[in-house]
Amino acid sequence: MKALVVESANGPFQLKDIPEPKPGPGEVLVRIHASGINPLDTKIWAGGAAHACHPLPAILGLDLAGTVEAAGEGVTAFRTGDAVYGMTGGVGGIPGTLAEYAAVDARLLAKKPAGLSMREAAALPLVTITAWEGMVDRVDVAEGETVLVIGGAGGVGHVALQIAKARGAVTFGSGRAEDGDYFRSIGTTPVDRDVPVARYVEDLTGGRGFDVVYDCVGALDDAFQAVRRFGRVTSSLGWGTHSLAPLSFRAATYGGVFTLLPLLTGEGRQAHGHILAEAGKLVEAGKLRPRLDTHRFSFSQTDEAHALVRSGSARGKVVVELIAD
Repeated sequence: MKALVVESANGPFQLKDIPEPKPGPGEVLVRIHASGINPLDTKIWAGGAAHACHPLPAILGLDLAGTVEAAGEGVTAFRTGDAVYGMTGGVGGIPGTLAEYAAVDARLLAKKPAGLSMREAAALPLVTITAWEGMVDRVDVAEGETVLVIGGAGGVGHVALQIAKARGAVTFGSGRAEDGDYFRSIGTTPVDRDVPVARYVEDLTGGRGFDVVYDCVGALDDAFQAVRRFGRVTSSLGWGTHSLAPLSFRAATYGGVFTLLPLLTGEGRQAHGHILAEAGKLVEAGKLRPRLDTHRFSFSQTDEAHALVRSGSARGKVVVELIAD
């Protein structure tokens, strides 16, 4: 099969012919139609992201959408021809999704929602799992609660807002001024990230604070100031040193999300497949839709796709299409 291999940090994607993988027990062979690109992929490409444990040379790519070609021993949930999606590799030394085929743990997959194209489905796995683990598993957001997502127009953020909305929450999205139209399109009140926290907390909540704050950009200091007394904060990017005093003085709680853990350790992989199956129900109900950048990239344009993500100018998820929809 053909695969794109990065030999060294910051190096080009090189097209190579390598042996097609065979599915082992509990695995399925997936013909990859589309591969989503996440900021984490670009950090691994640059030789960073040591926590991803994916040394170069390597095949990159965490997310895929495609069709099942064969099932290994013991697999009963999927059959040949099934359309599937999942976050299946690209970390921990597991070959990634920038290849024609991948042999993947069937527990990581779910059937692709019929209402999504392969390109759309490939945009969802990592960001959806991360959003779900924060909004549902960590804080269990409930109907009527106020939810602030810091970085709400980004990959994880825009899904987190839609999940919270689907559970009946009142949602607020922090981002750039130009993100306002997108926030309003998904029923979310825009919050200008350049406005001081104390001011928008006063303006939007009467000084009370938000029931739930999900930080998607490494702004925990802001999150600890924005949460209400006895509220909950979660974060998918907990780097840095932060004072816990603002959180403690509100008697609020914090729970972190590390989406890669099941891939790196093998523990809890079935939860990822379950999350994607539940998210698929939201898609089919019209409550969840990926925000895609308007640029389209073929397999041979992967370098350009990565460059767009690195530039920070993408407006929505970037996907490489191995087989165009």
